[in-house]
Amino acid sequence: MAERLPDKDSRTDEGLMLAYKDGDAAAFEVLYGRWRRPLFRYVAHQCGQNGASDELYQDIWLRVVNARLQYEASARFATWLFRIAHNRLVDHWRASNRVPVVDIVHHDDEDYDPFAALPGPEDERPERIVERKALAEQIVAAVQSLPDVQREAFLLSEEGDMSLEEIAALTGVGRETVKSRLRYALGKLRQELSRWR
Repeated sequence: MAERLPDKDSRTDEGLMLAYKDGDAAAFEVLYGRWRRPLFRYVAHQCGQNGASDELYQDIWLRVVNARLQYEASARFATWLFRIAHNRLVDHWRASNRVPVVDIVHHDDEDYDPFAALPGPEDERPERIVERKALAEQIVAAVQSLPDVQREAFLLSEEGDMSLEEIAALTGVGRETVKSRLRYALGKLRQELSRWR
């Protein structure tokens, strides 16, 4: 499940987006706070380029802002948000005449933590910090090594908190295909990470 920042607003994502549609700018701030990290990780892992991923990330949020008046709560907000992101990435790949790249992404924003969902250690001794950093790098490398379709399914499931049906609808494949992609992705990730141990 995607790591989302805690907030004091008890409204659902869909309720917040509808409030933003009606002019409540603070509702958008709460939504942005909840989804900024999962969305950035999704874009960065799919794009693999710092400059391009930053630009695409900002463009996706701009598209959310511009589409607010057309928003209908017919699906979960996360599904709607990640559909916008997916479509923007497809446009990016078409415009650059490329397929998704496989790179390890490093980000200079000190608030950005690609592994914020990992549990923290009980103690903060230097050797534990080094171990955690090495594990985080292994996880990034393992995710980046997945074939594009498996990586996308995995990231939509983990970062977008999307169901098999939602991923299937977004990517235009059957539910069983998504299930298979996720199974293979998880198997490869387990295999890669078991080597690290």
